[in-house]
Amino acid sequence: MFNKLGVQLYSIRDFMKTENDVRESFKKLKAMGYDQAQTAGCAIPYETFGELAEKEGIEIVGTHDNFDKMKYNLPQAIKDHKALHTTNMGIGGFMVHSMEEIRGLIENSNELAAKLAKEGFKFTYHNHSHEFRKFNGKTAMDYFIEEFDKDNISFVLDTYWVQHAGADVLKTMKRMAGRIDILHLKDMAVKDNDPFITECGNGNLNFDEIIPLAEEIGVKYYVVEQDYCPGDPFESIKQSSDYFHKHFMK
Repeated sequence: MFNKLGVQLYSIRDFMKTENDVRESFKKLKAMGYDQAQTAGCAIPYETFGELAEKEGIEIVGTHDNFDKMKYNLPQAIKDHKALHTTNMGIGGFMVHSMEEIRGLIENSNELAAKLAKEGFKFTYHNHSHEFRKFNGKTAMDYFIEEFDKDNISFVLDTYWVQHAGADVLKTMKRMAGRIDILHLKDMAVKDNDPFITECGNGNLNFDEIIPLAEEIGVKYYVVEQDYCPGDPFESIKQSSDYFHKHFMK
């Protein structure tokens, strides 16, 4: 079983706005059993953010950052990520509405990823559910799996959004074997026929099969994300940390 747990900092975005916020939030995360984190942008300078993370014992394992910055100001994007001490440079998703947009995203991503690879970085793509919309008989995700550069692009697979789309989480993971560096651990519950994001262990995601498969196919980082919380987000992500530490971690 895996021995380090991460959190996507979007989960606590309202507590990451100032230098003091960031410092105190990292302290809380560490106390909850989180050793790693993935950013969702930085409200303070990247250098300061990286220093605070390192000081508090939080390893930054990847980012959701600005795609246009990567495309048009790559030296700055590289500098920012070096300050965070991570080589996974990613985006949190991209809305596509047509085959033309799918082709454009694939072309731009492959071109960017080739440049990043020369600098020792990997481009990462995080999914939502809209990537499972079909175009000409195949989903956008089908095209991404088939045509993203297999050597230079990895997926940040979000378990909740795969299930939200009505797709098979385990089957999707198997198709991406060796290409998921970061797995988003997120649970789904239902109320009045409406699905919603809940603390891991409180919903219907089949983590008893997801986690062993993740280890089998080479997932490197396990990252909890809770986009919306019923109350204090720290309490929600603590529940998820407790769940994984109890059931799946060494």
